[in-house]
Amino acid sequence: MTDAGWRITGTYLEVCNCDPICPCRRIDGVAGGRSTYGTCTGALSWRITEGAVGQVDLASLCVVLVTFYSDDEPGSPWSWVMHVDERANEEQTAVLVDVFSGRLGGTPLSQFPWAFKPSTLVGWRPAEIAIDHTPGRGVVRVEDSVEVRIRGPVEDDTTVTCVIPGHHRTGREVYAELLRAELEDPLHFEATGNCGYESSFAYGSEDGPPAG
Repeated sequence: MTDAGWRITGTYLEVCNCDPICPCRRIDGVAGGRSTYGTCTGALSWRITEGAVGQVDLASLCVVLVTFYSDDEPGSPWSWVMHVDERANEEQTAVLVDVFSGRLGGTPLSQFPWAFKPSTLVGWRPAEIAIDHTPGRGVVRVEDSVEVRIRGPVEDDTTVTCVIPGHHRTGREVYAELLRAELEDPLHFEATGNCGYESSFAYGSEDGPPAG
């Protein structure tokens, strides 16, 4: 499967504990920096609208990552848990894990920090995932362990981009009403009034734009 050409597209929503606008983002072309509180905890969500890896169709499936890193740890390596849509069959599940861990290469190696820098995959698990990426009103739930609710857009004239969907893509900063994850520490946290980012995405087996 690693030799198969692939491309997937869809919608993306992330929320972390930083204050909006997230200082980790690129703002008016200026590269981001240190997170608001020195540690970043977050939930990243994707809904695939179309696409496949080889002959494995992935349309309509969802993935959610729960993440943590510390700016004060050398290299700020990520720790993360991946939740894979329980509706996926065995083959689809294996492919989703490979794509979103970066094992298949291509775009993720330019856009996923947990793929292009040191990181620890704590584990992955199939789960019931509910995603509504309605702009400005997104909701994400993973069973009883993860919940994200968006309050509305950040009204600001600056251009804000995020490396994960890609700095070459337009998106929008949003306020989070709630970010909650109930996994093992350090992936156990809750925040309100924090930042989020919504966008579309397109990933594939061809290398994407440089990260930064």
